[in-house]
Amino acid sequence: MQNNDITVLVVEDDDVDYMTVKRSFAKRKIMNPMVRAIDGVEALELLRGGQVDYPFIILLDLKMPRMGGLEFLEKLRADSQLQETVVFVLTTSKDEDDIHHSYANNVAGYFLKEQASDSMSSLVDMLDGYWRIVQFPAK
Repeated sequence: MQNNDITVLVVEDDDVDYMTVKRSFAKRKIMNPMVRAIDGVEALELLRGGQVDYPFIILLDLKMPRMGGLEFLEKLRADSQLQETVVFVLTTSKDEDDIHHSYANNVAGYFLKEQASDSMSSLVDMLDGYWRIVQFPAK
C-alpha cells in the first residue's frame, strides 16, 4: 500500500476550515483522496455506507451541529466495524474535558486549530509521515 492510497475523511462543518485543510494538502503536493462530512451524523452515514474507501484516517472537529465530535467518537468506538479507526482531532476547543474525553476514546492526536493554522503545513507533514510508516490492518 502506498501512502496516497489512504483516504482522509474530514469531519468539519466550517467551509473556511475545510478549505484550509484542502489547500494545505495541495500546497504540500499530497493528493490523497479527501471526503468531507459536515457533522458526525453524515460521517457515520458515509462510513457505514461504504462511501469512504479503506484505509482511511479521520480529521475530526468537535464543535458541530446535529452530532458533535465527542458523540461521534463514542458511536465510532461502539461500532465493531469502525472502532479501530484512526482519528485526529482538529478543533478550537481548549476545554480540558474535551481533551480528556477525546483521548479516552483513543484519538491519535489532539490539535488546536489556532496553533495548527500557524503551522498547518507541519500538521500535514506529520500526517504524511504518519501514514508512510504506519501499518493498517487488512479489511
